[in-house]
Amino acid sequence: MTTNDGYCYRHVLQSDAAEYSIASYMAAHFSHSSESQWSERLRDGQIVLNDQIASGSERLHAGQVLLWNRPAWHECSTPQQYSIIYSDKHILAVDKPSGLPTIPGGGYFANTLLNLVRLSFPEARPVHRLGRATSGIVLFALSPMVASDLSKNWQQVHKVYQALADGIALHNDYDVRSPIGTCDHPRLGKVFASNPNGKQSRSVARVLERREASTVFEVDLHTGRPHQIRIHLAFIGHPLVGDPLYDVGGIPKNENPGLPGDGGYHLHAKRLVLLHPMTGLVLELIAPVPAVLQKSGRLI
Repeated sequence: MTTNDGYCYRHVLQSDAAEYSIASYMAAHFSHSSESQWSERLRDGQIVLNDQIASGSERLHAGQVLLWNRPAWHECSTPQQYSIIYSDKHILAVDKPSGLPTIPGGGYFANTLLNLVRLSFPEARPVHRLGRATSGIVLFALSPMVASDLSKNWQQVHKVYQALADGIALHNDYDVRSPIGTCDHPRLGKVFASNPNGKQSRSVARVLERREASTVFEVDLHTGRPHQIRIHLAFIGHPLVGDPLYDVGGIPKNENPGLPGDGGYHLHAKRLVLLHPMTGLVLELIAPVPAVLQKSGRLI
């Protein structure tokens, strides 16, 4: 366990703010805590509204700035190492281990890749993120200008993943275009999932190896929707082995679905190909594949 230094969360009140008190607004928009828990934080002086410590009786309206000065808390342990794949004065690419969150969130602040990287590269800004259980390449910009350039051109970056999926694939190639939107979840209200009314999405999956009861896929990511590979492989009938959330069809499991950040599956971001934002040269970045995803030789 690690005890961090606390964190100040900033939120601009939305258009429905006038319908609520502070405690009820926060409970409605941040369901990880109940209205009574937010009321207790108000009593402790943790909530600031427009630069004044809030009492909870204030009238709210859209555009007000609310701060939650969260006191220090205990974080669960995470891996504390990463390896550098590429570094120059403009960009940094690292190999993130499974189990380490990329950025603060979900109860993690100090025990994140961003915090570890900034110990050596204080100016580092993540251009994208991987799920906590996903391993592989994370790209950082080392200046605001480079961050802006990489973000603007991120759709042109070629992204290749490798995953261990349940079941034996019948075909060698799958071009998956199921739209991704939100779906009901009993614990969170909504999560991303396969949804015909969602946003256009595309993944191209190729079989690398068929095992006794599973398949190793290589996946080209053509769009970047949340949990896209997990959803798309589940959509074609091959959810990731050990995925606590997604079931066949790319929707949450019927009974006791897990949370998006829960681990147990094997997904690895193994290759990025991009134009260097300063030199214009093609840069290929590769993260070694974990043993569980390497070819075993037990082909069927």
